[in-house]
Amino acid sequence: MPKVSVIIPAYNAMAYLPETLTSVLQQTFTNFEILIINDGSTDNIVQWSNQLLDQRVQLISQNKQGVSVARNTGITYATGEYIAFLDADDLWKSTKLEKQVNYLEAHPEIGFLHTGMVLIDQYGKSSGRVMISNAEGNVLKQLLEQNTVVTSSVIVRASCLKTVGEFDRKLRYSQDWHMWVRIAARYPFAVIKEPLVCYRQHPNNATRNWQMLEQGFEMIETIFQSVPKELTYLKNRSYGYANIYLAWKALQSGDRQQAIYFRNQAITHYPQLRYSTRCLRLNVAITVMQWLGFEGFNNVLSLIYALRRRITSIIPQ
Repeated sequence: MPKVSVIIPAYNAMAYLPETLTSVLQQTFTNFEILIINDGSTDNIVQWSNQLLDQRVQLISQNKQGVSVARNTGITYATGEYIAFLDADDLWKSTKLEKQVNYLEAHPEIGFLHTGMVLIDQYGKSSGRVMISNAEGNVLKQLLEQNTVVTSSVIVRASCLKTVGEFDRKLRYSQDWHMWVRIAARYPFAVIKEPLVCYRQHPNNATRNWQMLEQGFEMIETIFQSVPKELTYLKNRSYGYANIYLAWKALQSGDRQQAIYFRNQAITHYPQLRYSTRCLRLNVAITVMQWLGFEGFNNVLSLIYALRRRITSIIPQ
């Protein structure tokens, strides 16, 4: 039996899926199965999968039902002791599974393990921005404020998923956040503070669409319906962080006025954010766009990314 089941939901994902699959097949840890869940794609995923020679890869096709159902389908078919999630446009560093499996084997009390990530663009080029979450231990309060766990970094014990149940198929957005909160209510988390995942940002990425993400506010209400009353004070913080996030997404789409609106909403919900580092950085970005326009703002970002890549290249790993 495979030690790890890797679940990859895919909907018209052939622009990136072959590279994503290659990043799994090149893992230094090899005792795994890969379950690609074809969620009603209209591309050539079936023909492509028929040409794959690695017996560890299985394509499971279903009518389009959304990412939650696709992940649930993968969990149903999974036979591994551990289940790892991977989005069809992200990449893994070659040692990701080895380091995660070794950690879980050495720490049987840990139910959920994730890693840091580096942001890449649609062509696979690094932005130089590395994000390391500090969500470890009892993280329920922390996750109620904001989700700092990227799905493609997660590996979880299959026994934990049997306890908490499947992804909520009724939710349209942030289904992963909802699941992480449910797991955090029962199990301790751990994090490997290395960027073992490459998170791809591209024009079709749902997390770049602030109009779509704004509808995810319903998720905050859903999450807080099931938490102890003594934790409901965290709801305003959650709305605050969510609005800061949306402000950045609005800026990335060139809508400075909408970014200002979201920033003000964030401060209204959680006034302490006004003098936080993330709000100060946002204010600087809004000012840059006001002075230089959208094109100038993007040029400044490109310069920052180039400097980050330069710094990363000269720092010993």
